[in-house]
Amino acid sequence: MPIVSKYSNERVEKIIQELLDVLINEKVTADLALMCLGNTITDVINNQVPEHQRQAIVDNFTTALKQSVEKSNN
Repeated sequence: MPIVSKYSNERVEKIIQELLDVLINEKVTADLALMCLGNTITDVINNQVPEHQRQAIVDNFTTALKQSVEKSNN
C-alpha cells in the first residue's frame, strides 16, 4: 500500500528545489551540503518535535533515508 502524504507533491518539490537552489548558488561541496542539511534536521527535531517523540522520529528518518539511498542505487 503506498504511503499517502498530507502534503502535495508540488509543495514538497517546490521546497526541495528552493533548498537545492541555495546549495547550488553557494557552490557548496557535498560534505558541506550534508553538514548544513544535517544541522538543519537536528535543529528541526530539537525545536519542533516533542522530546518524547524525538527518538522515534530519528529512527523513522534514518530508515527512510537508507531506503531512499538504496533504492536510488538499484
